[in-house]
Amino acid sequence: MSQETIFTKIINREIPADILYEDELALAFKDINPQAPFHVLVIPKTPIATMNDINEENAHLVGHLYLVAAKLAKEHGFADDGYRAVMNCNNDGGQTVYHIHLHVLAGKEMGWPPYQDKKKVVA
Repeated sequence: MSQETIFTKIINREIPADILYEDELALAFKDINPQAPFHVLVIPKTPIATMNDINEENAHLVGHLYLVAAKLAKEHGFADDGYRAVMNCNNDGGQTVYHIHLHVLAGKEMGWPPYQDKKKVVA
């Protein structure tokens, strides 16, 4: 899956992002359309289009994204109160960028179910 996305451009520093964390495997930055007081996207530097494209060779990257999410929640004071970490898959799952990304949301109590009757509109 070598198609370039906006996330590839962020990784390559071709477009700006408010980066909170980076290591050799992952990058975390603030979502430009936050759905909670704290809303960060954690992405692997290796592009994987959807959760359906995770395999034995790249599965370790997904675990690493969750480690980064937990680290950020602790550093920003949300670990004890709680936070949500979720990954969308394909159109009906709400995925709009085809490079897997973990949404980390915190700073308010989360409701359930997490969906609305209408899909998010992307401009």
